[in-house]
Amino acid sequence: MSDIVFGMDTFGDVPVGDDGTPLSHPQSIRQVVDEVVLADGAGVDVVALGEHHRPEYAITTPETVLAGIATRTSRIRLSSGVTVLSSDDPVRVYQRFATLDALSDGRAEVIVGRGSFTESFPLFGYSMNDYEQLFEEKLELFVQLLDEKPVTWRGATRAALDGVEVFPTTGRRLPVWVGVGGSPESVVRTARHDLGLMLAIIGGPAGRFAPYVDLYHRAVEQFGHAAKPVGMHSPGFVADTDEEAKEIFFAPYKAQMDRIGAQRGWPPLDRARFEAEVSGGALHVGSPETVARRIADSVRSLGAQRFDLIYTVGPQPVSARLRAVELYGTRVIPMVRDMLA
Repeated sequence: MSDIVFGMDTFGDVPVGDDGTPLSHPQSIRQVVDEVVLADGAGVDVVALGEHHRPEYAITTPETVLAGIATRTSRIRLSSGVTVLSSDDPVRVYQRFATLDALSDGRAEVIVGRGSFTESFPLFGYSMNDYEQLFEEKLELFVQLLDEKPVTWRGATRAALDGVEVFPTTGRRLPVWVGVGGSPESVVRTARHDLGLMLAIIGGPAGRFAPYVDLYHRAVEQFGHAAKPVGMHSPGFVADTDEEAKEIFFAPYKAQMDRIGAQRGWPPLDRARFEAEVSGGALHVGSPETVARRIADSVRSLGAQRFDLIYTVGPQPVSARLRAVELYGTRVIPMVRDMLA
């Protein structure tokens, strides 16, 4: 398992300065760029930027921010995480990522999904009543575009295409994953379209997703496709000691989880539940040694080929975020590679 890919993900959470003052959205976007530049030199393999349309997140167009990052980095792969394909146009999504691929000299990837929030649907004029149909049809079209051949397609969610060529081309097949939160139907759909599976594990131990990995491998074989990689992403944070990491991470994490929970009917997060997630659940929080051990355990439990750390959750201090990126790249990733060798 020494060839595992290590990434870091962010939704562009608005951080605070070291004086506790929240950054503006423009400052927050530039902060993410600086963090990825640091990650590029620290040894992180890939960065994934999520699309959200909420005030606590600054990134609404991942590929635009990634294009800026492309001009300041040389090796790190550049991905969305996720692109909400249901409320976008597959042709425009493909064109934007093909352009990013050119700017980055072949480093672009796409993780598509339905998204964990639904603000984009009314924002762009889509009905939640069409939730399933929108994603199914648009994913079908997007997969056809990957061949970079004339496309003929008909559906109910956008205008038909008859032998249409889409530009720019990339000269290769863009790597595409589907972000899945735990639906068997989504796992089978991903296998049917011959795409990589990215599991969003934000609560509980990674091992509980093992049946979905097994289902994916069985479905890929039944559809007659070659095996594609399985990845996972989970929240976490790295600091010099376990206690420092938990103290930096807890308050912003609780603020964000409670904000979302108030909308979704979740109870407020208490410290005991937080500590349980850190010790044996989805949160990879602690010193480099602790986080490396937890990541290695998670990867082994699923046989994953990629692990992405969601390194920002809530309004964390800028200096702590930069230190977390540095420690993840220079210390955590090498230790995990040694543990999995």
